[in-house]
Order: sequence, then C-alpha cells, then structure tokens
Amino acid sequence: MPANETAPPVKKKGRRARLIVLVLVLALVAGLGYGAYWSVDGVRASFPQTTGSLKVPGLTGTVDVKRDAHGIPQLYADNDDDLFRAQGFVHAQDRFWEMDVRRHMTSGRLSEMFGSGQVETDAFLRTLGWRQVAQAEFDTKLSPETKKYLQAYADGVNAYLKGKSGKDLSVEHAALKLTDDYRPEQWSPVDSVAWLKAMAWDLRGNMQDEIDRALMATKLSQAQIDELYPPYPFDRNKPIVEGGKVDGGKYTPQGVTGSGSGTGTGSGNGSGGNAVGGQTSTVTGPIGAPTDAPANGLADNVAAQGATVGLRTQLTSLADTLDKIPAILGPNGSGIGSNSWVISGKYTTTGKPLLANDPHLSPQLPSVWYQMGLHCRAVSAQCQYDVAGYTFSGMPGVIIGHNADIAWGMTNLGADVTDLYLEQVKPEGYVYDNKVLPFTTREEVIKIAGGDSKKITVRTTNNGPLVSDRSEELGTVGSRAPVASSAPDRGDGYAVALRWTALDPGKSMDAVFKLDRAKTFDDFRKAAADFEVPSQNLIYADNKGTNGNIGYQAPGRIPVRGQGDGRMPAPGWDSKYAWKGGKDNAGYIPQSEMPWDQNPSRGYIVTANQAVVETGTGAGKYPNLLTTDWGYGARSQRINDLIEAKIKDGGRISTDDMRTMQMDNSSEIAALLTPMLAKIEVSDPGVRAAQKLLDGWNYTQEPDSAAAAYFNAVWRNILKLAFGDKMPKELRIEGSCMSVVGTGTGPADDLAKTVRECGTRDSDSAQPDGGDRWFEVVRRLVKDEKSAWWTSPRTITLPAVTNRDELFARAMRDARWELTAKLGKDQSTWSWGRLHQLTLKNQTIGTEGPGFMRWLLNRGPWDVGGGEATVNATGWNASSGYGVTWVPSMRMVVNLNELDKSRWINLTGASGHAYNAHYTDQTTMWAKGELLEWPFGKEAVEKATVDTLTLKPEGAGS
Repeated sequence: MPANETAPPVKKKGRRARLIVLVLVLALVAGLGYGAYWSVDGVRASFPQTTGSLKVPGLTGTVDVKRDAHGIPQLYADNDDDLFRAQGFVHAQDRFWEMDVRRHMTSGRLSEMFGSGQVETDAFLRTLGWRQVAQAEFDTKLSPETKKYLQAYADGVNAYLKGKSGKDLSVEHAALKLTDDYRPEQWSPVDSVAWLKAMAWDLRGNMQDEIDRALMATKLSQAQIDELYPPYPFDRNKPIVEGGKVDGGKYTPQGVTGSGSGTGTGSGNGSGGNAVGGQTSTVTGPIGAPTDAPANGLADNVAAQGATVGLRTQLTSLADTLDKIPAILGPNGSGIGSNSWVISGKYTTTGKPLLANDPHLSPQLPSVWYQMGLHCRAVSAQCQYDVAGYTFSGMPGVIIGHNADIAWGMTNLGADVTDLYLEQVKPEGYVYDNKVLPFTTREEVIKIAGGDSKKITVRTTNNGPLVSDRSEELGTVGSRAPVASSAPDRGDGYAVALRWTALDPGKSMDAVFKLDRAKTFDDFRKAAADFEVPSQNLIYADNKGTNGNIGYQAPGRIPVRGQGDGRMPAPGWDSKYAWKGGKDNAGYIPQSEMPWDQNPSRGYIVTANQAVVETGTGAGKYPNLLTTDWGYGARSQRINDLIEAKIKDGGRISTDDMRTMQMDNSSEIAALLTPMLAKIEVSDPGVRAAQKLLDGWNYTQEPDSAAAAYFNAVWRNILKLAFGDKMPKELRIEGSCMSVVGTGTGPADDLAKTVRECGTRDSDSAQPDGGDRWFEVVRRLVKDEKSAWWTSPRTITLPAVTNRDELFARAMRDARWELTAKLGKDQSTWSWGRLHQLTLKNQTIGTEGPGFMRWLLNRGPWDVGGGEATVNATGWNASSGYGVTWVPSMRMVVNLNELDKSRWINLTGASGHAYNAHYTDQTTMWAKGELLEWPFGKEAVEKATVDTLTLKPEGAGS
C-alpha cells in the first residue's frame, strides 16, 4: 500500500507565541518545573489502563483486551458490535491525539487546533471536500452492516472520551487545553470514513508527475522530457501478471489452475477509449487546435496540455500548495512504494503458502499502523470475525493481515486516477463546449484558534473543484498562454480544476469488513471489487487443499478517458477530454476487466509497484490504460530473482528466508555504474583513495559500509550534474542556487557573465529524487558517452564537462569532498549508516516546534542500511540529502500452515503516548530486521498475554 504523516506538521506562521507557551507547558509536563506532581500526573495521566476492568456504555457483554509484552492488544467478544465498540475504545486509549489531529485534517479544521498557520491547508482541503464526500459515502453508499460497525466504533471512542480532557488524553492535549482551552468533540462514523480520503490522496498516482512534466516543458524539449520518463522495461522487469486477456468484458488470467477461480464483478460500464502506449489518439497543438500524435509522445502538444510558459507560474503555485498539504502516508515520489509477495506451498518448507508485505511509507511517531487482533470467542452469524493484523487508528477493522482461512497484503497500484484541467473562467461561470455554465458553489467557514474566522467560496466545474482558487498566483492563470484561434477567449485568465476518483462517493469501507471475514478466493475478489479508492495491488493466500492457493487482484476505480492520456493537464472547456460517464460514476474500467491471477505456474506472485500487466494491442497485451507512470521494477525484479535463485533445483523457502529477502540491501544502480566508476582516471589522491573503496564491493548497502556511503554520494552528484542543474528552478530543491559562469566555449571575458538561479521545490518532491525511474533513465543513456545530458558548464574553478566520463569524474570528486565535510577526512570512519539516518518525529509538535520540544518528543537517530529502490526500501531524496524519508512502515510474514508461527513488526510501537514503554519499543528490532512472534490462536495469545483488561457493560457488577 500501500507511498503520510499521521498528523501534519504544524506551520510556523503565526504561531510563535503559542509555541513559546507550549514549551513552558511541556517543560512542566516533563517534570522540569514542578517536580513529581507534573512528572507523574502530567505524563502518566493519559496512559491507558491495561489491567482490571472498566465499564463501557453500550456493551452487551464483556470484552477481554489481552496485551502482550509490547502492548499489542487482542480483543475477544461475543458479537460484532461489542468487538468494534471495544476496538474504538482501545484505539482511543493508545492513539487519540493521532486520531483527533487526523480528523481535523481530513475535514479541513486544523486551524481550530493550531491557529492561523493552518488556514491555507484547511482552505485547500475544504476545496477538495473530503469531509463532504465521506458524508455522502456514509449516507448513500455503505451497507447497513458497515454503518452499524462504524457507529459501534464511534461509540467506543466516545465512551473513552467521556469525562476526559487535557492531560487525561495526552501530553499534547494538555498543552492545547492550557493555551486555548481546547475540548475534543465527540467522534462520528464519518470521521472514520474520511480517513480513506487521506489514504487515497497520498496514493493518488501520477498527479505530481503530471505537474512536473508540464513544468519541465518550460525549459526542456519534449524529446528530453521523454528521455526522463522512459517506457517501462517489460523486456527486463516482469509485470505482476503475465499473459491473460480481456474478452467479452471479462479478464481471464493465463494458465489458471486450482479451485475457486472466482468471478469478482464490479460496477462501471466504461470499456474502451483509453489510449495505451503506441496507439494514436487525438490531442491538440495550441489549445483547441486538434492534431494527431502518439499518446505518449506529445512533442507538438505541450501548449494543449497546459505546459506552456504562461502556465508555469500557476502550476508552480499548485505544486507549492500540494507540498503544504499534510502527507498522511508518505512523499509521492518515483522511489516510494511497497513490497508484497506470496509463495505457493509447493515451494515452501511448510508445504503451505508464505505471504510477505512491507508497505513503504513516511517515518512517523507513532507509526501509522496499529497492530491488533479482533476475535469472536465463537464465530457465528452474530459474531463473524477472527482476524488479526495492522489497523488504522480511527478506523474499525483490520486493513492488512490474516484471519483463520486467508491472508492478504497490499501495495500501491499507482493507477492514474487524477487529471488537472485548464478551465476558461468568466464572472458568470466557466466555458464548456462553447457555452458558459454556472459554477457549483458552496461557502466554507474556517474557525481559527485565537483569531477571527475566515470565509472562503469553493467553486466547482464539471471537471472538479477549482484548486487554483486557493492561491493568489493561480487566480489569474494562463495570462500569457499562447492559444489557437479555436480556444476560448483568455478573459481574466484560466483556472485549474482537479478531477479525482476519490471525490466520487464509493464503498471502500465495505471492502475492509468483507476482506476481514473472507474465507475463499471468491470472497476475496468480491471484497476487492468494493475497494475502489485508493487503488491497490491485493495479494492472497489460503490454507486450502494440498499446497494452499495464492492469488492476486487489481481493484480500483480507474477512469476511462475520452481524448488524452492523463500525462499532461488537459483543456477543460472541451468535452472530448472529459472522463466518459461524467459524474454518474459510470466512466470507469469495469471491475470484471481488471487483471487478476490465481495459482500461476511459476508458483509465486510479486507486487512491488511495477507494471501490473503489459499494455497495448495484440496477443497477451492488456487493452485498458491503467497508467503510464509505473514504478520501473527495480525492487520487484530483485524479489523475483531472489525467489528464483532459492527455488531452482528443488529448493524451498522458509519463513526466515522471507524475512531475509525483506532486508535485502542490494543496489541495482550500483551494480550498473560501479564497474564504470572503477575505470575512471583520477589524479587527485584523495579522490583516488575514495575510488578504491569500491574495489570488491558487492553493491549491498549495509549500514557499516564505507563503499555504500561513497557510491551513493557519487550517484547523488551524477544526478545533480547531469539532470538536476538542467531542471527548471520549480523542480529543484528550495534554496539550491546555481552560479554558472560563462558558457565554457567563449572568450575569457565570458567569465564576467554569471547566471544565478535558486530552486523553489519542497525537499520531499524535488527532482531528480533518485528513484528507479532515474535508474532507468541512466541505464538508457549511459552507453551514449556524448549525450548532451553528460555536459555541465564551467565554473570559476573547474572547466566545462563535455562527456560521460568527465561528468563521472567530477561527481567522484564532488562526492569525496562532500563526505569529507560530512563524515571527516578519515575514510576508515565513513559508513552508509552515518549518512543514512532515521529520525522519528512526533507529529505536529515534534515536527516544527522549538528544539527543546523536539528533544522531548522525538526519538533517534538510528543508523540504517538499505536505500532508494532496494527491497529494504529506506528511501532518500537525492536532491535533498541522505536522510531517510520513507521506510518499510511495518513488516509481516504470514505462515498459512501454522498461523501462530507468523511474524510481524511495527516501525514504532503500540502507544502514541510519549514516555510510555511502548512508544518506540519495536524500532530497534525493526532497524535490525527482526520480527516479533505473532500469536493468533487462543492458546498462543493466552501464553503471550501479560496484561488483561475486561471491558464490561455499564450495568454489570464490579
């Protein structure tokens, strides 16, 4: 899956006085001001009761909460309502601060908690209308059963909140109460549903790529852009599903064997019209002037797709706005993703399938995941669940995990589910097919802690809300855009609208409960049909038959476009570019046509954000367009290779082998470039000494490796010299300024000509980020020693670079002196872990507060191995530095032969309370690649239990 922070960073703007108060409060809470009273009463007051008994209103019977040595709870109840009511209660015990901030974020109400610094974020989120869509889902789409569970969960949260405020809830709430007299409100079912919108936002696909390509067009040619977005290498990196076909409105896998093939139906009547790679679709030259061009080669159509110089300002502003929106799950870059794979029992030591999953998300404290078991004492029609795994605080059910019959995992499919539309606006409305249509409008009032409220008006076209209304710069979009005579009059400018599948109400919450109680592959596929957003790769295993069954399903609401392929912003005034079906939810690829697989002959399935299936026309090609922006398969193919190496000649894979694969640190780009770097002639003795570190290196990025540290520094500098310095400033990291002297070819007086330009992009989304797209770019260019990309202008002290080897030599030099500055002159002390560190930040207060508060609430750093686009994906953005920006947020290995021998780990711990024993008690084990025992059966859970809390009905005896 799933790509991020549990809560958004609190902006500094307008908050200095409030932060000073918070520092003083937290000093007291830490016992630094008023001794034992604040140390005990302030810190421990919010710790949950984990033994004895508590009365919970609404329960009809008792619920046992059994926690193990790491505080992980397993809940036992006699009916579904009691089970989910207890889940809400326990989530609130450990994570209510996280839940409270999250619901304010999803509803655009952060300013109520944190003041004026959050108004801009709130305004954008109100414009998207997550809360309204969640309300519509609850009112019109979800099943009565799901609504009942959501209400029971909300009742459990509210039972915990009853009579509590401030320090009784968390250290953070204590601070808010003393500064603003803040009082948490009651939890509602829609608060839970809205969390799915935040998930979908972070996993929305290629929207950032769409913006980046448009901005690149202001400085680069279309041919150059195409080189930076190469096609997926199907000849080298396998897709998830091989073969298969769509016939008669149904997808049929190649060579399906075993029982339970399933039918997996879904809604949607769109069945064509999506141009895939190599096909021709009608696009436009200057906006409004149709031309024919390959869908993936828009060399003459930049203006049509909104990537003109005139749109540079507004697209930059939109990108800046997106950077400020809280990322719940992680930065949306080309290296982020997740791993999952499943091995048939015929290739395992257990004789039944093994399933592994590790979603790559942003490091945060507490982790976005919460481990939990939900058990009916006796499974029946009244009590249907016996499931354990990873949950989201604020949502009922288990998102990823296993029950007594099946296991499942998720990775982000990466489908293109967003489009930006350039809209021609007038005072009375917007232009659509030569008519002026009225906006749909609504007013929103943003309440601000410690200040006056702010009113905004949200305007929506038939392509979606006008996201440009939330920026002053975007208010006059298109002021210089060249357009053809067939385009509408410029007027006061063009606006930008967002079309996104998640803004249509759906049934994804239904899918969670269906997955939790599924018993067969048929059940699994029917549940997947409801998992509309975010679109995920779902893998499956069960314990049926001789070797069990394994499977895969690609679910999700994927749009069918008219014209265009979603790679660039489209002209919103032309209905030819609209999604088919408009707003009636019909314009999507039918679920029956989505790829799936069961028991493939190879005996395993790997999903790691690579292409789902090879698209195009002809035998074995998939006809529908899912996206053109897949991950490029570095991780997935490495996993494929590891599995193949293990099972060849009759080998079998164990649970520990799965764990070892999850920690694989091998670097594909290092294997490609290191032999070349070793041959570069170097005269500087310091650089030559660093070059020798690469001799005999096996390309693995262990935390104690000096070679890994030096190679990654060289890689970062190659990217900067070859690509980063040629990017428009809107894509380069904020504050990175270039002073290029002369042209490198003219007379000496050219030295007097200096060009200085500074980047403006946020560190998480700056380019080149070094993900596996850049692996593929360099792989394709590296044989061309004279490519223009391998050039760099002269500087005051260095001559111009004119070819690949000269650029590599410059990068090796720059890397040597960069590491000298960062790690010291003595290369024997260098290590990758010293550069590549993980720091866990307590969200909101621990992210941008003063240093003392960060020290109080944050943890780390940890020196870690792994890296960008490796299986052990401790990601880093090469534009901004080496620090860890996303991680395997959890790891699990499910043993379908003996579920109690499954293993799991979380990034942090069960508790969201600073100073609780379970705040970060899993992190060091996580960093070492260790996994905890995962008890599931009654006897195993009982054996692992160290604390038992009994929740009782309100009228029960003491």
